[in-house]
Amino acid sequence: MRIADLYIRVSTDEQADKGYSQRNQEEVLLKYCEIKNIQVRKIIFEDHSAKTFIRPEWTKLLGLLRQQKNKTDLVLFTKWDRFSRNAPDAYQMIATLKKLGVEPQAIEQPLDMEVPENKMMLAIYLKAPEIENDRRALNVFYGMRRAKKEGRYMATAPLGYKNRTLDGGRKTIVPYEPAASALQWAFNELSAGQHTVIEIFRQAKTRGLPCNKNNFWHALRNPVYIGKIVIPKLKDEESYMVDGLHEPIIKPSVFYEVQDILEGRKRNLKTKIVTQDMLALKGFICCPTCGKVLTGSASKGRNAHYHYYHCNSTCGYRTRAEEANGIFENHLKEYNLNADAAILFKSVILDVYKNEHQTAGDSRKQYIARITTLNNKITKARELLLNDDIDAADFRAVKLESEREIVLLESKISDLTSKNMSISQVEKTLDSALVKLTSIDALYCKSDHYAKRKLIGSIYPEKFTLEDLKVRTANLGEIFNFIYLINKELTRQKKGTNNVLDRLSRGVISSGFEPETDRLEICCSIQLSYETMQFFALQICKFILKMAIAALGIYQLLLTI
Repeated sequence: MRIADLYIRVSTDEQADKGYSQRNQEEVLLKYCEIKNIQVRKIIFEDHSAKTFIRPEWTKLLGLLRQQKNKTDLVLFTKWDRFSRNAPDAYQMIATLKKLGVEPQAIEQPLDMEVPENKMMLAIYLKAPEIENDRRALNVFYGMRRAKKEGRYMATAPLGYKNRTLDGGRKTIVPYEPAASALQWAFNELSAGQHTVIEIFRQAKTRGLPCNKNNFWHALRNPVYIGKIVIPKLKDEESYMVDGLHEPIIKPSVFYEVQDILEGRKRNLKTKIVTQDMLALKGFICCPTCGKVLTGSASKGRNAHYHYYHCNSTCGYRTRAEEANGIFENHLKEYNLNADAAILFKSVILDVYKNEHQTAGDSRKQYIARITTLNNKITKARELLLNDDIDAADFRAVKLESEREIVLLESKISDLTSKNMSISQVEKTLDSALVKLTSIDALYCKSDHYAKRKLIGSIYPEKFTLEDLKVRTANLGEIFNFIYLINKELTRQKKGTNNVLDRLSRGVISSGFEPETDRLEICCSIQLSYETMQFFALQICKFILKMAIAALGIYQLLLTI
């Protein structure tokens, strides 16, 4: 009597689509063995694809056949596609079983291997399922490519998104917090060109970005965040991007700024130094003896740690961090914007804001005209290609360059629309921003080390020494230079002048028949003070508008320091 092991295999998709059943295969095989008087030694149930022989239960069976050689004669299965769907692997496995004295056989497609012609039939039985698999895979591939062209993201959701099934069964990706907000912050910080990618990555992780460094680099390059889907190159079809159906979380202008920085076309990175709160000035102050930048460290005492700023050169200069920090914090009080001046600033900024946004329509027209020019350029290049005046590579270069500029211009047009705040919104933003300008020292003391260093860098664009702070010769940023001059020069008051700026008369009183020299001098000084105040206010407002309102808004500028 011959002895056989029964191999029953089904994959999940086959069971769902075709109704294959392990119980059905078991019943057919047992009935066959009973009719043929074959003894069943072992029944193996497999739930795995037959594309390869790397299957858990088959691996166990093969190991058992090697250990118990000549204990069984047959390995029976219903059809050859239950055995394998890969012809080369199947031939190799048949040869392996033959060496072990075991014959594989399909009871519904029996073949006598001693007959040479049956080898051709075996090839057909094995190739047919392989062809079916390849056809199915090809259909899935082209179906997914078609879905991508229609704007659907066909994969596991990238960082900052999660997969979701909408009503009707359509699958999409939606922003997922807090990763989406952390990624937005990372892109904005990197586009500013002030910090390294590694430092931004570390800060983003503290904001809830769940990824490693390698995934973060991939995310910075992924256009899915601007609502684009990449269609990869296939045969003669070049790679290109289409608009996705999902919600973008990054502005195109910011994304392309980041790409320029990563590719070295725009390299303006300044390494940010993360320090302890007691050493916030580390990297900003210089040694008064040799001029080198001071570093900082803490020395362990008997009961506490003592922090110092010190020079690494042979000069050996060092100073207590508490004293240096105290000098700096006292120095900051001089750059608190005068509360009365802030009232005037608010009025002037609102006027300048209105004037600035009158030109938004002209900018929009310029962007649209440029987009039209670029589209005409692509059309002309296409005509030259059809006339064989340029080759396909030159046409692709022109097209890609023009399309990229078009995307940037379209994002600028959308930014113009999003920046058109109402006067009430601007006024609310100004109130919050000017509160910060009138209390720079308090803002500094309440901030963490990251915000402190950002504030220091905005006030002092160059390195300074503690002596510079004491004698007020450190170079200031433009905005704080204006504030210092206003606080220093415009707070002087002549006898008889009004202390409240918004109540000052802008005219000179009539002198009557006899000139009243004292009152005339007072009123002229008031007029001069107001006009001087207006001059400085206009200067600082233009600077603020240039750096804040035209970009992200005054409130956002001061909120980050």
